[in-house]
Amino acid sequence: MYAVIKTGGKQYRVSEGQKLVVEKLDHAIGHVFDLAPVFMLSNGDQLQIGTPVIQGASVQVEVLAHGRGKKINILKFRRRKHHMKHMGHRQSYTQIKVTRIVAA
Repeated sequence: MYAVIKTGGKQYRVSEGQKLVVEKLDHAIGHVFDLAPVFMLSNGDQLQIGTPVIQGASVQVEVLAHGRGKKINILKFRRRKHHMKHMGHRQSYTQIKVTRIVAA
C-alpha cells in the first residue's frame, strides 16, 4: 500500500515503514501526527485518486530527527569589474518515518 502526499510544497510517494527527509516541520522529536493532504491511495489492484484530495484519508508519521543539509556555496562574479560576492546556504530538514496510512 502506498500514498501520494504533499508537505513543504513537494509531493512524495510513501509507503508504511518508509523513512524520508522533508522540509523542516515544527514538531518535536518523537511526536506522531497526521499529514492530511493525500492525493492518491493504492492498495494492490485498488487505486483511489482524489479530486484534488481524498477526503478523510491521512498518513500518520513520526518525527525521527531534525538537521541541516550540506552547505551550498553561491558565488556571484562580474568579470573586469572588480566585483565578487560569496554567500552560503544550509537548508533545514526533518527526517520522518511513515507509521500508518489511513484510508477514507
